[in-house]
Parts: sequence; structure tokens; C-alpha cells
Amino acid sequence: MNTLERDLPLTAPAKSTVKLQRKTRSLSTQKWTETLLGYVFLAPSLVLFIIFLFYPLIQSVYLSLHETDPRGRVAGYVGFDNFVAIFTSERFYKSLEVTGVFTLLTVPTGITLALLLAALTHNRLKGMRIFQFVFSLPVVLSVGTSAVIWMILFHPSVGMLNYLLSLIGLEPVAWLTDPRWALLSVSMMTVWMNLGFNYIVLLSGLQSIPDEIYDSAKIDGSGPFRTFVQIIMPLLSPTVFFVTIVSIIGAFQSFGQIHILTKGGPINSTDVLVYSLYQDAFINFRFGTGSAQALVLFTIILLLTIAQFKAFERNVHYQ
Repeated sequence: MNTLERDLPLTAPAKSTVKLQRKTRSLSTQKWTETLLGYVFLAPSLVLFIIFLFYPLIQSVYLSLHETDPRGRVAGYVGFDNFVAIFTSERFYKSLEVTGVFTLLTVPTGITLALLLAALTHNRLKGMRIFQFVFSLPVVLSVGTSAVIWMILFHPSVGMLNYLLSLIGLEPVAWLTDPRWALLSVSMMTVWMNLGFNYIVLLSGLQSIPDEIYDSAKIDGSGPFRTFVQIIMPLLSPTVFFVTIVSIIGAFQSFGQIHILTKGGPINSTDVLVYSLYQDAFINFRFGTGSAQALVLFTIILLLTIAQFKAFERNVHYQ
């Protein structure tokens, strides 16, 4: 205690004010320490995001405004000419149409099939774990492995699919070389490849619903179909909403199976946006046009995601 405090003792209100100020400074220091500690823990993730996400995005914006030589070096500033070339190209709209059809073929079918399998295997019957394991298996396979498996199945002469068609007296199908069948064939393979992930997520959503709800519905006289449609589906809507958004984004980003199975053919019938981007950037060495297409694709996916949130989130029941 200094001389002033000894000569003029602090009154009770003054002492309370001093204690409150010290406590406020202590809480402020603690808050800043916790915030700094949080950023320290986030630092590895932030570094990875900067290296593999933000820097490539900035580089894509830069390249989209320039013309590049075959080695990827900037040759000159062209402004928005690359974007004008994209939106005046007939191939872009054809690729966009193919991507839309591919999305319609894969997303609803994949979610419906996974939901059906999850509903059928969501019980405690003996041996049901085996079926759950089998239906989850595609999730462990890479795109390349899945594409090679289905390439063998689609083989025109020794493939299993044409063999099954011959058993019932039907003519063999040129699955990957006929423009009428190529996109459907790639879609079949994509639905199977994504089935494992969709099935696991939807089954987890079903298992999170309390058993008391099923028991209450049964006591009230609700049948299995009515219970599933009117009670279970609203409770499962957040999971279905999540799977739908992820599936649409994945469909717009599909590349590996198309590159391995059809390479965009025949007659560009499977030339989706990502494969068109790949051809411009890494086959024709037009990195500026490829970067512009990547930004357009990013914008389309972003707008679709926002539209889904605006249109469907109001029908999602989180409780």
C-alpha cells in the first residue's frame, strides 16, 4: 500500500470499482488468450486451406484474365475475352446440358436407392449386419477402381451385362460406344459408386431416430408405409437434404469415371463441364480458358447450392 492509500483509505465503493476493473482486465486477457489458442489449433487447417484452396482460386482468377502459352506461362492480358469465348461457344452449352442430364440420372436414383436399402436394413434382425456391410462396400473403392470394374462389365463381348442380356434373348448393347447408351452407362456406374456413401449417411440418420417414435406410431395404428412417409421422412429430412446437396456437387464435379470409360465420347455424349475444362486446359493447353471455365463451374455450383437452401431448407425439420 502506497503513502496515498495509507493516508486516504479507499472507501467501499472505490474498492469495489477497483476490483471490478481488475476482474474485467483479467477476463479480457483470458478471452484474448483463448482466442489466440484457438487460432493456434486452427493454424494447420488454415495453412492447408490457403495452399490448396485459396491460392489456386486466386491463381485461377488471374489466369482467366490472361492468355497463356503451351507451357502455362502468361502471354498477355485479355480481360474478359476468355469468358466471352465460353458463353459464345456451342460446346459449353452442350457440356452444360450433358452435365444437367447426368445429374438428373444419378442424384435422384442414387438417393432413392440408398434410402430404400437403408429402410430395408434398418432393423435388428439376425444377419442384417452382413447386408449393411455389403451395401456400404462401394465407399471404400476409388473412382479409378470402380471405373475399371465397370469397364469389364460393359465389355461388348465378354462383359457380364451383355451375357445376362443374352440369357433372356436380348441383343448385346454397345454400352460405352453408342451415344444413346454411353451417358446412361456412366450414370449407372456413378450411382453404384456413390451408393455406399449415401447408404451409410441415410442409415445413420435412420438409426438416430428414437425407437419410441416407432412404438408410438404402432400404438396409434399407423402402418409401416404411413409411418415412414409421414413421420420418419420429416425427421430424416436434414440427412436427405445434406445428401442431396453433396450428391449434386459431386455430379457437377464428376471426372474420373468419364475420363476412364468414355473420354467424353462418343460424339461428345458424355462431355460434361469438368471434362471439357480438362480438355481445354491440359489437352489444348489453353489454361486461361480452362481457368475461366473452372470459375464458371464454381459459380454454377454456388448458385445451385444457394437455391437449394432457399427453396428446400424451410421444409427441413431439425428437431
